[in-house]
Amino acid sequence: MKRQILVVEDDVSLAGVLCDNLVYEGFEVALATDGDSALEKAGALQLDLVLLDLMLPKLSGMEVCRRLPPKPSRPGLIIITARDQKEDRLQAFQMGADDYVTKPFSLDELLARVHAVLRRLHPIADYLVLGQLKFDFRSYSAVRGAKSVSFTQQEMKVLHYMSDRTGKLVTRNELLQFVWGFQSLPRTRCVDNVIARLRLKIEEDVRQPRYLRTVHGAGYRLTPGEHPPAEEP
Repeated sequence: MKRQILVVEDDVSLAGVLCDNLVYEGFEVALATDGDSALEKAGALQLDLVLLDLMLPKLSGMEVCRRLPPKPSRPGLIIITARDQKEDRLQAFQMGADDYVTKPFSLDELLARVHAVLRRLHPIADYLVLGQLKFDFRSYSAVRGAKSVSFTQQEMKVLHYMSDRTGKLVTRNELLQFVWGFQSLPRTRCVDNVIARLRLKIEEDVRQPRYLRTVHGAGYRLTPGEHPPAEEP
């Protein structure tokens, strides 16, 4: 799933440059040009990061900071502003900012900071343990005890993608787009077939999956728990 970023900037020219480059970097991007619409979009979208100017119409950036939800539900926050006073920086960090970038800034540096904050807040899983099975996604290998277990490349990709979203709903369309790479979504059972093969390899009882659960009509959820839950309605 693409990371979603909200750009809050009233300078139309700068906002356009930021949005275009973030989209090019592979992010989903929303734009707000004042404090009120920033809070409205922050409440409506599942954001991973907010790029927030401090000098905004209607509500100031500092007031937006105050009204954003507290952590851990708050998205990452990078302040982008012409205000470079020490007091402004301290106030922003005290209110939960993850980084502070002053204008004018290098676009390359800002993008590097965006990636750094997202890596810190949303680390990609290198390992996964499901019962006696241990997966290493750096080498795309798996073992049960000391014995190697064979998984196809596509099976490992699906598990790797879902391990970064443990406990969250992952839809079939999401898997088709971000694991298979389809831009338009075909009618195919390739996702269901891979899930079925994975269950044969990782589940003790495929009729009552413990780790790879179906959310009927929606998709799947990876739950590396100890007790086999019932299938979700």
